Amino acid sequence: MQTGGRGYADMTIAPLLDEAGRVACLSATGTDATERRRVEERLRLLDDIGEATRIAAEPKAIMEGATRLLGEHLGATRVAYADLEPDNDRFTIRHDWTEPGAFSTVGVYSLDLFGSRATSNLRVGRTLVVNDVDAELAPDDGADMFNQIGIKAIICCPLVKQHRLVALMAVHQRTPRRWSEDEIALVDAVVERCWAHIERVRSTEALREADRHKSEFLATLAHELRNPLAPIRNGLEVLRISEGQPAATAKVRAMMERQVGQMVHLVNDLLDIARVSTGKVVLKVERITLQAVVASAVETSLPLLEAAHHTLQLRMPEQAVWLDVDLVRMSQVLSNLLSNAAKYTPGAGRIAVEAELEGGEVLIRVSDTGIGIAPEAIASIFDMFTQVERSLDRSKGGLGIGLSLVRHLVALHGGTVGAESRGPGQGSSFTVRLPVAQAVAAPPPAPAATAADPGIQAQGLRILLVDDNTDAADSLASLLEAAGHTVCTVYDGGEALRLAPSFAPDLAFLDIGMPGMDGYQTARALRALPQLDGLRLAALTGWGAAEDRVRSREAGFDHHLLKPASPEQLAQLLSFTPRGEG
Repeated sequence: MQTGGRGYADMTIAPLLDEAGRVACLSATGTDATERRRVEERLRLLDDIGEATRIAAEPKAIMEGATRLLGEHLGATRVAYADLEPDNDRFTIRHDWTEPGAFSTVGVYSLDLFGSRATSNLRVGRTLVVNDVDAELAPDDGADMFNQIGIKAIICCPLVKQHRLVALMAVHQRTPRRWSEDEIALVDAVVERCWAHIERVRSTEALREADRHKSEFLATLAHELRNPLAPIRNGLEVLRISEGQPAATAKVRAMMERQVGQMVHLVNDLLDIARVSTGKVVLKVERITLQAVVASAVETSLPLLEAAHHTLQLRMPEQAVWLDVDLVRMSQVLSNLLSNAAKYTPGAGRIAVEAELEGGEVLIRVSDTGIGIAPEAIASIFDMFTQVERSLDRSKGGLGIGLSLVRHLVALHGGTVGAESRGPGQGSSFTVRLPVAQAVAAPPPAPAATAADPGIQAQGLRILLVDDNTDAADSLASLLEAAGHTVCTVYDGGEALRLAPSFAPDLAFLDIGMPGMDGYQTARALRALPQLDGLRLAALTGWGAAEDRVRSREAGFDHHLLKPASPEQLAQLLSFTPRGEG
């Protein structure tokens, strides 16, 4: 048994009898049980902590139970649990247990307070053990900090996961104390278990929150799709009862086109966020001026700005600022920010787009005088399915994926985006930072002049239309026939193969997702028919991922159009399709 400390022994005492059978004396033998008792106490403490944290439903309760049990077991002044901040330079003490009379140290601190030597050791997982602060530490190595809070001895156990410091547990003593190896190992075991339980609870909370967001998203998606469907349905009825009234039908057609455009925009946003999230977006980078990117974004957002009677102010650098970006994607970023500003700013508001150079970056700021953002919402504003306003009476539409898409697209360009607001009713500001091109390139040549768009009525083609959705097939057939084309409409691949040789089409539109023989199989079978040597094939489908386009090419398609194809897309395809002799 060690001297100078508390110890335990197992004693066996037996009487020794004399010749008369009386107890003459006692015989005592003992074995040192100190180590066994310490192991038992340690295991009992860890079991108690495990039970307390197992039933805890939130991280704070886990910290409270673990720090209290450890502090009482060690007879410490204070036990604190801290998480490292994302910058890895600061830590936040989330909770601490203290003995009566000691104060709490909960708050945010810099790791530098420990001193450079201790900090470098903590970052790689080495425990900081100080038995006497004044005797062992220099003032700039942490002694000043510990003395300010009345601490003379400390154990600080770091927890490193995947080569990163993630958490700390510290035990403080107001007087010098020689810590044993067993006590140090105990603190190390407690911080490991405490962190594991906290991460389990946080993961459960994150899954629960993700499920809530998913439910909200599905409800919002249904709402956003019903919004344009209602006026489209009404418009169809107006068209039915307004035959022969050109003014009425023209107004209804314009409305229906706007609503269809809104639905297409919603679907495109969904597809974009899916592609970005899975790393399937390929940027078409070109050297272009910042001014051209902003002009493209403003042109896209102008109808929304004008409809709300907003004032738009532009402040751009006088000199050309060159960027290496995907024009379409970066224009999408800025137009999303402008559209948000327009939606969340009451009528006749002010919206500004400002740009300035800062080092090797350009800062593009989109600000508004709108409803603002609550401080607690700033941190999650770029998360998926998040909207700044969810109340029924202030619904602004959208799926809550626009800003998440903005963040992903900006990151793909090597930039960052952030949001600022003084609070509700104080407007908001979004700042995009992008690297400036290293060297100025010559302006790209002007595009060659093209012939006037001949429209869908380009020439009288023979068109085979294959789609199991009869409404989609028949409506497109009506459009093409009205434009002077001859159309053969069928609703499955087998029928297409039977009629195609005699019909001899110049062009065939095939849906992909058909029962029985799908679009890929139908395309391969049509390509194998010698009578259709000059046939052009166009996939007209709702599947638009990169792998879908690759499969289309491999199946023999010349074109891949996403439903609903716009009149401009159809016109372009038809204008490049030669008319056969049949």
